[in-house]
Amino acid sequence: MRSTATQDLADARTLIDGARAGDQEAFGRIVDRERGALEAHCYRMLGSAHDAEDAVQETFVKAWRALPDYRGQSALGTWLHRIATNVCIDAIRRRPKRVLPIDYGTVPKEGPGEQPQPVREPVWVEPFPDQDLAAGEGPATPAARYEQREAVELAFVAALQHLSAKQRAVLILRDVLGFSANEVAAILETTVPSVTSALQRARQALERRLPEQSQQAVLRSLGDERLQDLVNRFASALEAGDVGAILALLAEDATFSMPPYPGWCRGREEIAGSWLMPESMPSELRFVPTSASGQLALGVYRLDHEAGRYLPVCLDVLAVRDGKITDVIAFRSLDDYSRFGLPESLPPDRDP
Repeated sequence: MRSTATQDLADARTLIDGARAGDQEAFGRIVDRERGALEAHCYRMLGSAHDAEDAVQETFVKAWRALPDYRGQSALGTWLHRIATNVCIDAIRRRPKRVLPIDYGTVPKEGPGEQPQPVREPVWVEPFPDQDLAAGEGPATPAARYEQREAVELAFVAALQHLSAKQRAVLILRDVLGFSANEVAAILETTVPSVTSALQRARQALERRLPEQSQQAVLRSLGDERLQDLVNRFASALEAGDVGAILALLAEDATFSMPPYPGWCRGREEIAGSWLMPESMPSELRFVPTSASGQLALGVYRLDHEAGRYLPVCLDVLAVRDGKITDVIAFRSLDDYSRFGLPESLPPDRDP
């Protein structure tokens, strides 16, 4: 009986042969098989789920046009990652670097009584939908230094954006996806020594920006029960408008930011006067636990009196350390909450 790997290889070859012959249905099945891994790869390169979608679409257009010249010298996934990587490198050259507010610089911190002003440039890092992670595991090997979920955490993706396009590509291909130095050299049309040098510089630069523990390590150490309790208590405190209870769940050096606004706060005292704090007690907000970028998250809904329902206003992505919340990043510019497993609205009679 043929092994699963052998069968998968045979199926892939059949699809490739069909697509090269002009069979669009066969090419569509290739797209379905490879899209998740490519979107995760492009997200790491670009720091944006939207930009990743555009890059993957361009990748498949280029792949369809190049199929007649594809002779199977490399695996299909490697060939597609080569196209996607170069699409991303071209995109990086055309636009500003994506950052999080904490990397943008020290700016005034707006409080609840002040109107914050959004900043369009630089472009902001975005969260990645966790429901896309399972489809985006990619061709990682045991040699990869960073696991797949760790490699979409906001701290990791934000740190990647500070690397040059080549260093970014080399580190992701080698340390996240587990490609060999020879494969990476072929993908980037360079030499193995050049890949080795770029990887060493990228690792050194990245380590200076990453926290001591990844969120995956922290979440595993706390366990599901403690995590569920923490996020539920935080949501309840926010809905009740209980400032004291909110602050008690934060680490002393916790940060709060709200892209696309540049202001950010560090420490409980500053956060107490920030936009994180509800304006009334109880608040007109509701919070739905979810996850994003491999991290704990809350969908935030505000009561719309005209609509008679709670409508989404932002996604709070949380970081945790030692049982306390260390970072809250409230993403205000999302346009599709369903990708994060969240409903479009909540009924007005939902219990706080």
